[in-house]
Amino acid sequence: MKKIILFCCSFIFMLNVFVYAQDTTPPAVPSNFRAYSYELHGDLYWDANTETDLSGYLLYKWNGSSFAFSQNLSKDVTWQMYWYGFTGVGEKFKIRAYDTSGNVSDFSDEVEISTHEMTDDEFMDMVQRAVFRYFWDWGDPTSGVARERWHSDESDKTNTIGGGGFGVMAILVGVERGFVTRGQGAERILKIVDFLANKIEKFHGAFPHWFNGTTGKVVKFGVQDGGDIVETAFMIQGLLAARQYFNQQDNTEAQIRNLTTQLWENVDWDFYRNYSTGLYWNWSPTMGFNFSDTFIFHGWNETLMPYLLAVASPTHGIQKMYYDSGWATNGGIRYTGSARYGYDLYLGNKNSYGGPLFFTHYSFLGFDPRTKRDKYANYFAQNINQSLINYSYCVDNPKKFTGYSENCWGLTASYSVPGVDYTAHEPMNNDNGTIAPTAALSSMPYTPYASKQAMKYFYRTFKDKLWGKFGFKDAFNLTYSANGVSGEWFSGGYLAIDQGPIICMIENYRSQLLWNLFMTDPDIQTALPKIPFYDDQFPPTDVEEKNEMPDGFKLNQNYPNPFNPETTIKYVLPEAANVTLKVFDVLGREVTTLVNEFKQAGIYYSTFTALHSAFSSGVYFYTLRVWVSPEGMPSAFVGSLRSSEFQVTRKMLLLK
Repeated sequence: MKKIILFCCSFIFMLNVFVYAQDTTPPAVPSNFRAYSYELHGDLYWDANTETDLSGYLLYKWNGSSFAFSQNLSKDVTWQMYWYGFTGVGEKFKIRAYDTSGNVSDFSDEVEISTHEMTDDEFMDMVQRAVFRYFWDWGDPTSGVARERWHSDESDKTNTIGGGGFGVMAILVGVERGFVTRGQGAERILKIVDFLANKIEKFHGAFPHWFNGTTGKVVKFGVQDGGDIVETAFMIQGLLAARQYFNQQDNTEAQIRNLTTQLWENVDWDFYRNYSTGLYWNWSPTMGFNFSDTFIFHGWNETLMPYLLAVASPTHGIQKMYYDSGWATNGGIRYTGSARYGYDLYLGNKNSYGGPLFFTHYSFLGFDPRTKRDKYANYFAQNINQSLINYSYCVDNPKKFTGYSENCWGLTASYSVPGVDYTAHEPMNNDNGTIAPTAALSSMPYTPYASKQAMKYFYRTFKDKLWGKFGFKDAFNLTYSANGVSGEWFSGGYLAIDQGPIICMIENYRSQLLWNLFMTDPDIQTALPKIPFYDDQFPPTDVEEKNEMPDGFKLNQNYPNPFNPETTIKYVLPEAANVTLKVFDVLGREVTTLVNEFKQAGIYYSTFTALHSAFSSGVYFYTLRVWVSPEGMPSAFVGSLRSSEFQVTRKMLLLK
């Protein structure tokens, strides 16, 4: 009997200990709960709770009389989208956190989603914020590097070096735009460079195309099992920009700079030349350079960056001559075909329409093409015209695909229709009706008006068919048919190499952030005169040497065209002359005089800016009049034209 009593007393004591030891402390109220309102949807954000026993979050929505439970979200989620499909919505929300013991926090303050018609800046904010989530939320938790792709089942977690480099630059944009703090961004970049320096497999300093984000081991890309110098270049492009951005003296930012320098200086670019006249794309530890999936790569394509970095390397660089023989094939890079849709190309295959638009994106996330040129081309001129050709081709739509228009355009490498899966779409030569939003959006520095129109059209027209977790899905095709039944196809996934250029090139259009960072890197500054790249502040419209003087008066097409709000007009005087350069509207009324003076022989540039509200979108004309007085002195600029005088008029298009 005593034993039974003692056992019961012990059980009651243990039960009391368990009851009193049970956790009754609720988690903290989720902090920084906030709402972002757009035209057709809204986003809720909050900062992650830090409790180790956190279980998740509870969202509540105002029902007119109280806040009613709406959604139960896992502890890893700090964002939620509400899609409405129309403007004029107003909904209020609160949030609570709960733990594994069932304790629930107090309510947060309320926030409101209010859908409304957006400005262009709001559209760009919306797109950049959504794309940033791909690299921040879907970045590998161990390595910090971007994953190759996202599909709804989240089963493929392969990490990518090229897209990861774009992701590094996306994080810089996220810090600059206030999506995360500078400290948060620095911690993520430090995680990335530490993993790249100390854990990932490297091959003569170069990274693999794909890798396992936990172990750092190579994941085969086809038969490739070693170093990929092109993907490595895209990562180094991002890291050099980060080295410039994180310039403060605290320990985290100092480590970023030191580890980046170590990674950069350890890449043996000259090894990947393999005693040849250019760079080999891949090297394998099992096959060397002798396998089917490697070759010496040449432009015009996405590989300007590896050649630029190979010349810039302070430790394992290649000579400038290999830039010429490799990237430019000793001048063979120059385009020899005819103009396309009235736009000249300066580089590329004579049978092409410029190629897929990623040629104008990948190497130019960091390299600023606006004010520099080498002896082969002004790359800003090339990129603008290739973008305008891509746009014009889609407007022309020679293959009669459904949906192509002045607002729905953009052919580049992306996912494609079932059975094709992934391909480099381009005008005429590989066009199956598939549009990729990254093509138009990432071209914003080159075609701002057309790119913004496409951005708004994609969102307003296709709505949540095309807009999802990380912004615009990778691609769509409105002509797709299966088993002879016409229909449509929208990709369900995202690709890092398509998402990265969107956020980065929009930022280069808005603030030139990444261009300014990369171009001010000391090693890049040292490399530019070696190639040489030289100043070309006002892009020429033909490939001519600076000291070449044409033998006749000449008025070039304005550049860029279409423009908003500024364009440059170039004219050439083979001898001293009196000059007027005037702009007229479509009714022939003079709107401004740009030049009215005597000028010596030379090449001149004049800028026309249409900022004033009086300048509306539409066609304008500019006229150059030149005459020489008998004494070679300025005339009175009066009287009718004489037969020996020169006059020419050209048309330009302002698109606001």
